Amino acid sequence: MTTRAVPYFCPYCGDEDLRPHPDGGWHCRACTRVFSVTLKGLVIES
Repeated sequence: MTTRAVPYFCPYCGDEDLRPHPDGGWHCRACTRVFSVTLKGLVIES
């Protein structure tokens, strides 16, 4: 099991050229933003 979720595209510009960033996030080389992906939890609906 991996500890890092791999995004397929940048949430800001939609580009797919993403690289791991040293701070634990992802660097989009198209728009030069660094972002992270975080799981907040699960919702159980009844």
